Amino acid sequence: MSCPAPPPLGAVAPDFGLLLSSEPELHLLHRCFDTWRGIGDVVAGMTRQEYDLELRRYNSRCWRAMFFLSGFEHSLTADAGSAWARSSWEAVQRAAHDALRNRELREARLDPD
Repeated sequence: MSCPAPPPLGAVAPDFGLLLSSEPELHLLHRCFDTWRGIGDVVAGMTRQEYDLELRRYNSRCWRAMFFLSGFEHSLTADAGSAWARSSWEAVQRAAHDALRNRELREARLDPD
């Protein structure tokens, strides 16, 4: 199994975790969050949003992260988020972004004001 290529930068929301770490203003954030400690910080934030994380490594080459709403026994609900990446922290950051975006879109559909 090979990891899918990440989407082009223009195809995703401008999230610091989704931008190139070569951007000088983002270098410090990448140094903080592109680590196992950074994964813990993202998971702690997502836990406050009532999400659980499932993180798996495949063939020692890529990672899949999935955030599920707590209490749903890791069911793929409309609020779940997932991502594949070559690094664990990129997968976690992208999955968190996906889950929060999915929740925002669902809430916007429920409350069109």
